[in-house]
Amino acid sequence: MQLTMTIDGKKYRVDVEVEEGEEVRTEGAFPPTATMQAYPVYSAHPTATPPLAAPTPASSSEKICRSPIAGVVFKIVAQVGQHLEMNDLLVVLEAMKMETNITAHMSGKVEKILVSVGEAVQPGQAIAEFA
Repeated sequence: MQLTMTIDGKKYRVDVEVEEGEEVRTEGAFPPTATMQAYPVYSAHPTATPPLAAPTPASSSEKICRSPIAGVVFKIVAQVGQHLEMNDLLVVLEAMKMETNITAHMSGKVEKILVSVGEAVQPGQAIAEFA
């Protein structure tokens, strides 16, 4: 079955598979003015580069990398003593049967890994500390 959707004024034709036992609506079942609204996607890592400023020493709370989501630690990639650049892979979490990469929020040496494989973490929980 093919559907035509209008998103932000652009028309898209979408192929949809219908499984046995599912209800199928005919074209007349949808209002002729039905549209979808697209919302902006916000990134944890902004693409705009801030103006350069003199480096300031990071406070202890800025040196802690925290989990943005709840999940289970699937794999720990970084090691204590390893130097990571910003956005280097630190830990992989499994949440809702999907793997989510957690990356370093700053450049620096990994001082402590605060989680272990198989451990459940909550949003905002400390994962690693940088020196």
